[in-house]
Amino acid sequence: MLSTVRSFSLFVAFIFVILLEPSFASESDHKYQADDPVTLWVNKVAPYNNPQETYNYYSLPFCQPSGNPAHKWGGLGEELGGNELIDSQIDIRFRKNVDRKSICALELNAAKVNQFKDAIENAYWFEFFMDDLPAWGFVGEFHPYKSNENKHLLYSHMSLIVEFNGDQIITVNLTQDYPKPLEVGRTLDLTYSIKWVSTNITFGRRFDVYLDYHFFEHQIHWFSIFNSFMMVIFLTGLVSMMILMRTLRNDYAKYAREDDDLETLERDVNEESGWKLVHGDVFRPPRNLAVLSAVVGTGAQLAMLVLLVIILAIIGMLYIGRGAIVTTFIVCYALTSFISGYFSGGLYSRNGGKNWIKSMILTASLFPFMCFGIGFILNTIAIFYGSLAAIPFGTIVVVFIIWAFISFPLALLGTIVGRNRSGAPNNPCRVKTIPRPIPEKKWYLTPSVVSLMGGLLPFGSIFIEMYFVFTSFWNYKVYYVYGFMLLVFLILVIVTICVTIVGTYCLLNAENYHWQWTSFLSAASTAAYVFFYSIYYYYVKTKMSGFFQTSFYFGYTLMFCFGLGILCGAVGYLGSTLFVRRIYRNIKCD
Repeated sequence: MLSTVRSFSLFVAFIFVILLEPSFASESDHKYQADDPVTLWVNKVAPYNNPQETYNYYSLPFCQPSGNPAHKWGGLGEELGGNELIDSQIDIRFRKNVDRKSICALELNAAKVNQFKDAIENAYWFEFFMDDLPAWGFVGEFHPYKSNENKHLLYSHMSLIVEFNGDQIITVNLTQDYPKPLEVGRTLDLTYSIKWVSTNITFGRRFDVYLDYHFFEHQIHWFSIFNSFMMVIFLTGLVSMMILMRTLRNDYAKYAREDDDLETLERDVNEESGWKLVHGDVFRPPRNLAVLSAVVGTGAQLAMLVLLVIILAIIGMLYIGRGAIVTTFIVCYALTSFISGYFSGGLYSRNGGKNWIKSMILTASLFPFMCFGIGFILNTIAIFYGSLAAIPFGTIVVVFIIWAFISFPLALLGTIVGRNRSGAPNNPCRVKTIPRPIPEKKWYLTPSVVSLMGGLLPFGSIFIEMYFVFTSFWNYKVYYVYGFMLLVFLILVIVTICVTIVGTYCLLNAENYHWQWTSFLSAASTAAYVFFYSIYYYYVKTKMSGFFQTSFYFGYTLMFCFGLGILCGAVGYLGSTLFVRRIYRNIKCD
C-alpha cells in the first residue's frame, strides 16, 4: 500500500514538472553576453477582427527558413492556446545594431499575390517573440480608394528597437516601413534593422509596457466594485434583519409558549401558514438526486478552483507566461477533484442515495466531458480550416491522462470520504410518508419564476467585470487585475447566497417544499444572463465575422457559462441548505 501511495505521489510530481515548468520557463536565464545570438521566434498570423482564427506564420508566403527550423514547445497551456513558435533564423546579436539587412528576395507569383491581398484586406496581424517578449505587426496596408495596382501594399521592412538593461532584454518594439505594391512577377527585397537602446527599467518590470493601466484601472472599474459592495451590504441586511431577526423570531416565539397557554397555542398553530407547515416534507430527497449531487459537488470544486487560481495569479503574475493560466487551471482542477467527490458523496448519502458509484462517475465526468464535447466540435472546425487553434492529438492524450490518473482517482477518494463522514440522514424534522399537496400560489411564487429572478442581482454584481474579462479575452488586452477579480468573486458568492436564501424563504412560505433544485437553478440562472450579455457583446462590441470565429466565440462562452452556472448553483444550494436546516432546527415537530 505504501509503495502504491509513493508511486502516485511521484507521478503527481512528474506531472507538475512536465506541465508547470514549461509555462514559467524561458530561454536560458534571460542573460546574454555581448554578441550572443538572440532568437526571433515567429508564431502566428490572424485576421485582426477574429482573434481565435489563427494560422501558422508561414501559411502566408513570407521568407521561409532554410532546412528544418527549430520549434519551441512552451507547455500544455501554450499548445491549447494555439501557439507554434518557429525559429525565423534571422541573424540577431545581443547589443549589435543592424542598419539594414536583407532577409530574402521574395519572388511574387499569382498565388502569392492573391494570398497577400486576401490577408491585407482582412487586416492580418502577426506575432513574434524575442526572449519571451511579444511583438506584433501587420502584413500590409489596404487603400480601397486607390487605383487597382496600389490598393494592397506589403510592408517590406521591419525595424526592431530592443531596450536592454545590463545583460537582460527589457522591451521589444516592432515598426514597419517601405510598403510596396503587390505585382505578379515582381521581386521584393524584405529587410530588417535592429537598434539596441539602454534603459533603466528593471527586469522585473519589463512586462508593464503590455498592461493597459488606463483601461483596467479606470474610475468605472472602481465604481463597479463600490456598487457591488453596497449591494452586498443591502442584501445581507435584508436577509439578517427581515428574515432571520424579524420574521423567524416572531414565529419561534409562538412555538416557544408555555404549555399552560395551550388554547392560544392551538389557535395560533391552526391559523399558521407558510414555511412551518411543510416541515414534514422540506427534507424529502429531491428528484434526480444523483444529478443534483454531481452538479453541487462539481460546483463546490469549481468555486475552490477559481479562488485558488486567482490567488496563484496574484502571487505568481501568471499573465506573463504564455498559457500559464490555462496550465494552472487544468492542473489545479485535477488536484481539487477530491472536493467534488467529497461534497457529492456527502449530499448523496445524506439523502439516502444507494447507487453511489453512479453518482461518483457522474461527478467525476460531468464537467470534463461537457468541455470535451464542445472542444471536440471546435477542434473539428479548426482542423477543417487548418488553424493553429486545432489541438494536437498528443495534447489531448496528455489532458486525458491527467483526468484518468489524477482527477478521477481523487474524485473516487473524495466520494468515499464524503459518504463515510456524512453517515445516515440526520434532518431536524422527520420526513412524512405521504407528501403534502402543494397549494396554488401567485405566479411570482412559482419555482420557475423564482429561478429566473434569482440570477438578476448576482449578474448585476459582476456585470462590469464581465466587460473587462470579455474585452481582455476577445480584444487583445492582457488581464492582470486579479485583485479586482478576487473582490468581485467574493461579492458574487455573498450576493448569490443572500438572493438564494430570500428565494428559498419565499418558496417555503408559499408551502412549496421543492426548494433543492429551485435554489440551485435560481443561483445558476446567473450564467444565463451572462450568456445573453455575450450575445450583446458579440454584435455591439466586436467586429467578428465568419463561421470559424462565431463558433469559437459562442463555444468558449457556452463552456464558460456552463461552469459559471454550476459554480453559482452549488454556492446557492449550499447556502440555502444551511439556512433551511437552521430555521427548522428549533421547530417542534411530531
